[in-house]
Amino acid sequence: MAVAHERIADRLRRSIRAGRLKPGDPLPPEAQLAEQFGQGVPAVRDALRILRDEGLIEGRPGRGNVVRRPHTTAVRTNLRHQWEKGRARGPLEERARNGTTEYETGLQGRDLVFHASYREIEADEGLARAFALPEGTALLERRYRTRYAAESTPFSLVTSYLVREAIAGNPELLDETNEPWPGGSQAQLHTVGIELGHIEERVTARPPTPDEAAELALPPRSSVLVLRKTSIGIDDRVVDVSDVILPGDRTEMLFTTYLERW
Repeated sequence: MAVAHERIADRLRRSIRAGRLKPGDPLPPEAQLAEQFGQGVPAVRDALRILRDEGLIEGRPGRGNVVRRPHTTAVRTNLRHQWEKGRARGPLEERARNGTTEYETGLQGRDLVFHASYREIEADEGLARAFALPEGTALLERRYRTRYAAESTPFSLVTSYLVREAIAGNPELLDETNEPWPGGSQAQLHTVGIELGHIEERVTARPPTPDEAAELALPPRSSVLVLRKTSIGIDDRVVDVSDVILPGDRTEMLFTTYLERW
């Protein structure tokens, strides 16, 4: 049987999810809630703690507890890769019209704020193993952050690695100021004659690091999804390794598998 603070939390949770309490609405003071529910202030505080941990409310200086405005959800589907490949050789105007973030969120390009930074690094043991290349191989590390202009946090934290030698034939691929590249990574790789044959994505979950929690503005006790994406060319060589940190409170993973008919 639910104890007092769980019943209070449930009543408030229902009000939030039903829309009776809307994003940005302040909750009554603790003493008023205690009177409303016929319980003591400690039970109310425990109930509010539960709702904060669930990301439903947050404390605001001078306003007390308010209903938290949910972040825009991104639906990451495996169909995005064929969608991207189908556009990689298309006209520039078509490729520039939208990208994978728009595909996953339903937003328009004008709604987004994009940032990319590049640097050259040497492959450590883990990356060398992922690429099946010697340690110390020159790589281009690319960091991407894309957010909805009305929000302050990115949809994900993306770090992509390319073998520098494999893309050096097109100097434009080494220059971060050319981002966002119309058509994304597959269009970039196409300029140096690389066609992807398949993509492997491995997903695990864990608590965020302090830096990840801060950058993604995660509520307490949230988890992140950790995606290692390995892009493999039609010649079976690994050409791109990406590490993507996805906030568990606003990411949906959707996998569609088409089955051959008997």
